[in-house]
Amino acid sequence: MAVRILIADDDVSIRRLLRRLLEERPGWEVCGEAANGNDAVIKTEQLAPDLAIIDLAMPEKNGVEAAREIFAISPVTAMLLLTVQEVSVELARTARAAGFRGALTKGSGSEVIVAVETLLARGTFFDVEGSPSALD
Repeated sequence: MAVRILIADDDVSIRRLLRRLLEERPGWEVCGEAANGNDAVIKTEQLAPDLAIIDLAMPEKNGVEAAREIFAISPVTAMLLLTVQEVSVELARTARAAGFRGALTKGSGSEVIVAVETLLARGTFFDVEGSPSALD
C-alpha cells in the first residue's frame, strides 16, 4: 500500500515541485493538495494521509494553527513544516508543540526527501538553523 502524502502550500509552483519530487519515490503518492490552512484541515479529515507537508505562511490559517487542528482530529498523521525562513529553536519548539514531527527551510529537494523518510520511520527531523536536531 502506498504512503499517502498531503501537500499544503499557497504557492501552486511549490505544490507542483513537491508533488513531482515526492511521486518519483516508489510507493509514495500525493493524495491531495491544499492552498490554505483551512483546506489542509478539511483535506486531512477527508483523505486521511499518512503524512502532511505544511507551509508555515498560508492564508486563512497558518501552518501552526492548521497543525493544531489536524493533530486533534488525526494524531497519527505525521506532519512536516516547511518555511521560507530559517528554522529557529523557538519556531521548532512551537512547531513541535503544535504536533509537527519535523521542520525545515524550503531549499533542496533532497532535504525534503530525508525529512519525509525520517518521519515515516517514526523519527523527528528539525533542521534548526541549518543543523538537523531532535530538540532534546
